Amino acid sequence: MKRHLSATVSLLLWTLFVNAQDKDTITQKKLDEVVIYKANTITPVTYQNLDMKVIDQKNTGQEPSFLLSETPSITVYSDAGSYQGYSYYRMRGMDQTRINTTLDGMPLNEPEDQGAYFSNYPDILNSVSNIQIQRGVGTSKNGAASYAGSVQLFSPDLHDTAKVTIGGGYGSYNSYRLFGEYQTGIKHHKALYVRASKVYTDGYKYHAANNSQSIFVSGGLFYDKSTWKLNIMAGHQKNDMAWLGVADTLIAKDRRTNANLPDEKDHFFQGLVQLQNIWQPAAHATISSSVYYTYLKGGYGFDVNNYIGLPSEGYLFDYNFQSHFVGLFSNYTLSKDHFKWTTGIHGNLYNRRHLGTDNVEGELYRNKGYKNELSAFSKIEYYLNRFTLYADLQYRWTTFDYKGSVPFNEMHWQFLNPKAGVNFAVNNYTSLYYSIGRTGREPTRNDLFAGNDDLPANSTFNQQAESVVDQELGIRVNHKRFNFQLNGYYMNFSNEIVLNGKIGPNGLLLTDNVKSSYRTGIELNADYRCHAFRFSNNSSFNHSRIKEKSTTFSPILTPRFIINQEVGYQYRKLGLAVSGRYQDRSYLDFANTNTIKGYVLVNARAEYTLGGCTLSFFVNNITGAKYYNNGYVEADGTRKLFVQAPANVYAAFKYSF
Repeated sequence: MKRHLSATVSLLLWTLFVNAQDKDTITQKKLDEVVIYKANTITPVTYQNLDMKVIDQKNTGQEPSFLLSETPSITVYSDAGSYQGYSYYRMRGMDQTRINTTLDGMPLNEPEDQGAYFSNYPDILNSVSNIQIQRGVGTSKNGAASYAGSVQLFSPDLHDTAKVTIGGGYGSYNSYRLFGEYQTGIKHHKALYVRASKVYTDGYKYHAANNSQSIFVSGGLFYDKSTWKLNIMAGHQKNDMAWLGVADTLIAKDRRTNANLPDEKDHFFQGLVQLQNIWQPAAHATISSSVYYTYLKGGYGFDVNNYIGLPSEGYLFDYNFQSHFVGLFSNYTLSKDHFKWTTGIHGNLYNRRHLGTDNVEGELYRNKGYKNELSAFSKIEYYLNRFTLYADLQYRWTTFDYKGSVPFNEMHWQFLNPKAGVNFAVNNYTSLYYSIGRTGREPTRNDLFAGNDDLPANSTFNQQAESVVDQELGIRVNHKRFNFQLNGYYMNFSNEIVLNGKIGPNGLLLTDNVKSSYRTGIELNADYRCHAFRFSNNSSFNHSRIKEKSTTFSPILTPRFIINQEVGYQYRKLGLAVSGRYQDRSYLDFANTNTIKGYVLVNARAEYTLGGCTLSFFVNNITGAKYYNNGYVEADGTRKLFVQAPANVYAAFKYSF
């Protein structure tokens, strides 16, 4: 497989570069238009562009979820308790299967279960030039429904100057990262970017190691009226498992206890190829197109006795997966003085083989899932004096089929997702906006199959599609030294699919439909620079309720208050920063009788730059807070929690030339 991938990469890069001709390069603006989903200052949706300079200062190869959690309404937890390996995040209390994730418009969510797993692409942020988070339904996008929101990643900017960068770091729990990066800049109308990384940690919990590698290759050709760009990304990881919560009675004896056994491991390889083209047939028109392919292969071990609380007999069950995901999208944009109109189509085909084996009898079952999708959208921004009027309509059709040992009738869903909004420019740096949008979302395979990897006979399917109507009202201030966004939201759900606090037979979280529910809140993102100091605050308040029959209760794992505050200081070559996070308590069950306590984290970092070399030092959880940020309750009332690391340190260096 690796030899085949290497040959494919070489062939594509050779084809890309040998056909180059000397033409005038097009502008950066045209290159950026290869992805048309990125909101701007006049688009009436709730969004946040992350400061990539700050992200680069904080990035040590940790899971991106931890950096995303420093923005409003996002919570995060790690299986192993440390910053590397599997981590998961939630937005406005909703898990990442409800968060649309893309790279240059290409879907990164796995279609069957709709999750996007950054762990399969370790050190991905090292090759990302921009990140935009949209909270709420936002604008139309490819792939999984933008239900709670979206995280849009943008590949390396090939216009950057030529450089070579090497770096590494080492910290607590034998955690380290090594990487090398090479970029040519544009020379003779061609550009190339290459990055390779290795990330390792023993994990905070016992036998919870992560050992992973990744590559990212991007190349471009720049003509006068067209641009070609090729992205290739691949990751390989091996993990000692830690996905089971630990009983609080065992945590009281030893906080590093791992409920999984040492012989429960996982391994995955995932790779993608994306070819993009921008063509400008006329002065005001642009056509942006992409074709993409993703391959995944891997699996994980599972001790059934250990899972159900019995002594292990060495009986190990293995879930194995292999999937193929191919798609394309094309968008036409017409820009005039008073409006910008974009319309596009997207389609993809997906299949995933599921294989169950054990170390005694060998193969136990084999089945295959098929998930296909076709969508189209059209949106317009119309500029009328100080007003920007926005309308967006998406049609999405998707199917799911299953081939296994029991009969299954193919399922079909259709969604019509309208959105509209208005932005009013109060002055040159202040604007007000309001938007309303609806989107629907089909249940995942795990929702439908109640956690069964192989469908039992006589199965019934009670999960229904869910939908939400989202209203957003906000104010944005973009000043030279001061950036501020305050927004309120009200999300009214129908048949919302929510976590019920239980885990299925395959180890994945289980869900239920609830008839009526809503989530409402306030979010703040503020940044102020005063001479050498920088102050930033990302905070949120959430009030969410579920009504089921005659009972009303709060959803699980949805804290009311989250506050992120950071103070940074930059003097010549020295940078210092201290950050704090407060996360309120949240519930573990529908009965709202079991809670995770609120906690406070304090982190600090220092950075010194000398020539092309940057040295950094990080101290996380300075106060040694003993906290949890995820868990569940067993049927017998046992509380299972995920312990996160106490005080820990990390040192890093980076040298560019």
